[in-house]
Amino acid sequence: MFKGSYVALVTPFDEDNCVNFRVLGQLLDFHLRNKTDGLVILGTTSESATLSFEEEEMIAKFVVERVNKRIPVIIGSGSNNTKEAIWQSMRFEQMGADGLLVVTPYYNKCNDEGLYLHYKAISEAVNIPIILYNVPSRTGTSISITNLTRLKELDNIVGLKEASGDISYLTQAARLADDGFAIYSGNDDLILVALALGASGVISVVANSYPQVIHNLCNAYFEGRIKEAQSLQFAYLDLINLMFIEVNPIPIKNALNYQGFKVGACRLPLAELSENNQIQLRTRMDKVGYQTHES
Repeated sequence: MFKGSYVALVTPFDEDNCVNFRVLGQLLDFHLRNKTDGLVILGTTSESATLSFEEEEMIAKFVVERVNKRIPVIIGSGSNNTKEAIWQSMRFEQMGADGLLVVTPYYNKCNDEGLYLHYKAISEAVNIPIILYNVPSRTGTSISITNLTRLKELDNIVGLKEASGDISYLTQAARLADDGFAIYSGNDDLILVALALGASGVISVVANSYPQVIHNLCNAYFEGRIKEAQSLQFAYLDLINLMFIEVNPIPIKNALNYQGFKVGACRLPLAELSENNQIQLRTRMDKVGYQTHES
């Protein structure tokens, strides 16, 4: 259902640390011009942990209306509170989301049965597709393969964003992929690996700055141009690693500011990229080249 390069979109802030809708519109237009296959908003890269419910609703409404069905919009609605996740999921469905990204419960964690029942309750509350989000480095919880096998049988659970960085887990998860259940790489350094294992695409941080590159990498693989896909993964691997030299989304917002987008800083408790890391990142961007917000 969802295929190719989906960007995990940042949330731009102005000098007063408020959501900058003017720049958000510029980012959306940039992605619509530059082959991004779909948008994922209100996830990790969007700094959803520091957005209020009101801000999340305003962003969701703005993006859905601005994109106007030209590409799919998937909205993050996860929570460690099942009732809250259901409420958010229903609200975003009403707003016109094409799908939902639902992260595993965090902090309070849960046992396997609790995780299954959490997702089952959300699934039964909405009719639009749900992509599970496995990112144990952030949440302290991982979806077991046994649970994943159960969850994929729920009607509207259509995929998994796999961001553990564990190739063994990715391989086991990919074995479950079929016409009704897709795997998406959640790691930009493993896009080609995931595609080779049968993934349907990537939910990408680096695509914020390099939408055409990530689209072209996926498209080349899908069209059988494996060497071209490999060359792109290798050519941008050092840059990809630098985009995660500090916790996401600190480096990617720094990169976007360097490109002229004026997305502002991250909200606390995330601070600015260190000077040394900033130099490394921007030096690499200068070497491989980059687009500006007007391109």
